[in-house]
Amino acid sequence: MGQLVSMTEMLNKALKGKYAVGQFNINNLEWTQAILQAAEEEKSPVILGVSEGAAKYMGGFKVVTAMVNALLDTMNITVPVAVHLDHGSSLETCTAAIDAGFSSVMIDNSKFPIEENIKATKTVVEYAHSKGASVEAEVGTVGGTEDGVTGGVMYADPEECKRMVEEAKIDALAAALGSVHGDYEGEPKLGFDEMKEISELTGAPLVLHGGSGIPTHQIKKAIEYGHTKINVNTELQQVWAKRTREVIANDDKVYDPRKIVGPGKENITAATKAKMKEFGSSGQA
Repeated sequence: MGQLVSMTEMLNKALKGKYAVGQFNINNLEWTQAILQAAEEEKSPVILGVSEGAAKYMGGFKVVTAMVNALLDTMNITVPVAVHLDHGSSLETCTAAIDAGFSSVMIDNSKFPIEENIKATKTVVEYAHSKGASVEAEVGTVGGTEDGVTGGVMYADPEECKRMVEEAKIDALAAALGSVHGDYEGEPKLGFDEMKEISELTGAPLVLHGGSGIPTHQIKKAIEYGHTKINVNTELQQVWAKRTREVIANDDKVYDPRKIVGPGKENITAATKAKMKEFGSSGQA
């Protein structure tokens, strides 16, 4: 697994310290460099999220871990870094990611009835834990669109959450409580009462999906109610796209891909650092 670490220790530490560690999704080399730079400068632990689609785009799980491990070395990264499969769709996918060196996986069986979800998740946990990797599972349904998959919000049932944590022995729980992937229309409506109940009932590190665009006061409340991992993807894509459009608009003769793709890196780093400060993970490495 190289220098990569699982999420377990960093999330349990965050739960005690009342802060959250950001999962920032990576899409290519520049993305990874920008986020690792932010983590090192902020002295913050960091989780690099990789969706199945992004892994495929980058050439597969082995390419992702080879790239990240090489960057940890060449960039002299000293903070804890986890590489996490985001929304793994099957045991086979999770196993392949772990075998390729991923230090953490999410198995998303939330579309199945709870019995099936727990049973399938358990199998992933057994394999992951035997390899030193951590596992996140989902109960309920996070809405919005991610990687071309669109769904509506379905709130997590507190008793089902308790069963998932106790029976499957997962390391982190994504309990769907009103957040969505992608852009929000108006202010997000998160179920804080349910959040508090699930946190107290399970005692598990909770995960907030669709962390882009949630106002700070809601983020702080989510952390207070047990959220130790907050996923960010859309916001970084937006700041990068805005900068890249400006580069192309201001220079119609530019064709070097490094000059087109590269400038947005500093925007990703700045946005990531701001999130780390907001989540309270700065200085916690």
